[in-house]
Amino acid sequence: MKSRVYCASLFALYQLTIALGIFVMPLAIAAHQVGYTLPIHRLLTNVGERYENAQATMA
Repeated sequence: MKSRVYCASLFALYQLTIALGIFVMPLAIAAHQVGYTLPIHRLLTNVGERYENAQATMA
C-alpha cells in the first residue's frame, strides 16, 4: 500500500514538473538568448527516473 501511494505521488510530481516546464518555457527562451540555461530538464529527468524505478519495484 505504501509503495502504491509513493508511486502515485511521484506520478503527480512528474506531471507537475512537466506543467512547470511548459509554463516557464517563455522565460527559458529569454534566458537562453542571454546565455543562461534553466535546469528544468535535470529536474524532469530525475523525477522521471524515480517514477520509473518505483514502477519497476511494484511489478
